[in-house]
Amino acid sequence: MTKKMTKKDYFNTLLSIEAVQANPSLVEFINHEMELLSRKNSGERKPTAQQTANEGIKAEVAAILADGTARTVGEILKELNKGDALTHSRLTAIVTQMKKDEVLTREEIKRKAYFSLA
Repeated sequence: MTKKMTKKDYFNTLLSIEAVQANPSLVEFINHEMELLSRKNSGERKPTAQQTANEGIKAEVAAILADGTARTVGEILKELNKGDALTHSRLTAIVTQMKKDEVLTREEIKRKAYFSLA
């Protein structure tokens, strides 16, 4: 089974050809394209509007749970009182992210998940 070549592999192969090396504008173009690829794959991007909004919600959830009482996602949702802007599913995803980041702990009591600050 052969490995599929990436764009970077193709550009490196082109750079190894003598005819391409003889043309400075082609070399400059290929190097520029490789730089763009590395910048695209670097992961240094601005957060989306949704991600920024989620960070604010995470701070509010942490403030609600600061009293030390464990709550379910439904209870947290009622206390946030965001109306239709925040659904149970979205809040569940946010709370799960916070658990992965070890900000919250999850405890299951009678098949119900309760979250509290770590």
